Amino acid sequence: MRNSSTHSAIYSPLKSKLTPIVLSLAIALSACSSAPLTTSTLDQARSDYSAAQSNSAVSQYAVREFNEATAALNAANNAASEREKIEKVDQLAYVAKQKIATAQEVARARKAEVDLKQAAQQRDQVRLEARTVEAEAAKRSAEKAQAEAEAARARAEQANAATQNAQQQNQALAAQLAELQAKQTERGTIITLGDVLFNVDQAVLTSGGQATVQKLATVLRENMDRTVLIEGFTDSTGSTAHNLELSQRRAEAVRSALSQAGIDRSRVEVRGYGEAYPVAGNESAGDRQLNRRVEIVLSEPGKPIQARR
Repeated sequence: MRNSSTHSAIYSPLKSKLTPIVLSLAIALSACSSAPLTTSTLDQARSDYSAAQSNSAVSQYAVREFNEATAALNAANNAASEREKIEKVDQLAYVAKQKIATAQEVARARKAEVDLKQAAQQRDQVRLEARTVEAEAAKRSAEKAQAEAEAARARAEQANAATQNAQQQNQALAAQLAELQAKQTERGTIITLGDVLFNVDQAVLTSGGQATVQKLATVLRENMDRTVLIEGFTDSTGSTAHNLELSQRRAEAVRSALSQAGIDRSRVEVRGYGEAYPVAGNESAGDRQLNRRVEIVLSEPGKPIQARR
């Protein structure tokens, strides 16, 4: 009984002293039992999940994998909420971490694959554009070459037409000069109007002389790059002064007729030489008639007429 009483004596004060402690522990244990259970692995899984959630590549390229990670993390969270064993919580958290990592890796790989594909498409587009530019340049070059060829062909046709026209003009001129009984000399083409085209000792063209001058006017109108020098000559009958004056008037008569036919006087020069430069003797009437003449020197195209020597 003593022991019992002693024990009671000892216990009673101890009991009274421990009761607040036990109560505090009970309260503390009660408080701990209401707090959610977590582990470092679960905390890391949650952090990884937040990072994956903010990664746009995951939501774009790894939807299925992220859903699996979400389910795995939910399972871990549920186990923690239900205060299951830490080992089980850690196991589920580890699985969630792996699935989150898988989602991140799949997203990265698929994004890299898409980026690579886009880069290839961009490279192909650049190549296509370069080829298009080259094709356009080649097309423009071909068009330019074709235009140059057409221009060259047009120039050739124009040159050929000009040549044919010149040939026709030369043929026509040759025919006209032949009709005028012209002769080719080193000074140019010379047309001689004989004495019969003038009245005796007169400087008036006969109708035959007028007709001949009209033919010459036609030649000059059709050959605008040519000029003429009209030279008058007489025989030795009469005074030198009279012959010089008569030859000058006959040359002027021809220029006047040409002017009336529309030939600009600037294209016509005159010289009176009198009895100089005879083409025959003056002893016979026939020879003197040859010396009484007007010579018309037709220039070469664009060239001056050489002076008489």
